[in-house]
Amino acid sequence: MNEWKHVFKLDPAKEISDENLDMICESGTDAIIVGGTDNVTLDGVLDLLSRIRRHTVPCILEISTMEAITPGFDYYFIPMVMNSTEKKWMMDIQHQAIKEYKDIMNWNEIFVEGYCILNEEAKAFTHTNSYLPDDEDVTAYAYMAEHVFHLPVFYMEYSGKYGDPELVEKVKGQLDETMLFYGGGIESSFQAQEMKEHADVIVVGNIIYTDIKKAIKTVGAIK
Repeated sequence: MNEWKHVFKLDPAKEISDENLDMICESGTDAIIVGGTDNVTLDGVLDLLSRIRRHTVPCILEISTMEAITPGFDYYFIPMVMNSTEKKWMMDIQHQAIKEYKDIMNWNEIFVEGYCILNEEAKAFTHTNSYLPDDEDVTAYAYMAEHVFHLPVFYMEYSGKYGDPELVEKVKGQLDETMLFYGGGIESSFQAQEMKEHADVIVVGNIIYTDIKKAIKTVGAIK
């Protein structure tokens, strides 16, 4: 994972043709994350998993609901929403998952992400009762992710909106060991390059469903 630069993110609640999925899997991306906010079902997750598994690209389940957890993924990402106003999204759901699954959890495959959701209009922002932090708040969350919680990943999630490259640069300045993931609004090779200047990994999602050719070009732009 430390060598990753580019990841595609697929929503199990959205339709994608076999042709487009094959293009994504064979694009040269480093991994594919399966995850979403609304209508994430076990059936939807299993459908995507079985289709991705026809290829060799690593696949990750980003857990948003325990009902959709299934074996078969290479890695499992567990979000902790650091700017949520409810402890539920930072600790309580994770606590519940540990109680239920700890005996079968393989921590070589599991990574906890410090999530910071930065788009007020995003479904995830509303769903987790988050507040919009200022730049100082965000850099402090990044610092906490590394030095307080020792998390492997800090994820700046703009969820469909293109973010602030200067803030991404500031956040990267807080991190030495924790990897910085950036996701949100990347729709061109230029935007992919701009965010990759500072983020360790860029996550490309929505453009997959609106312009597959542009999505594929984001891989070559940073590799």
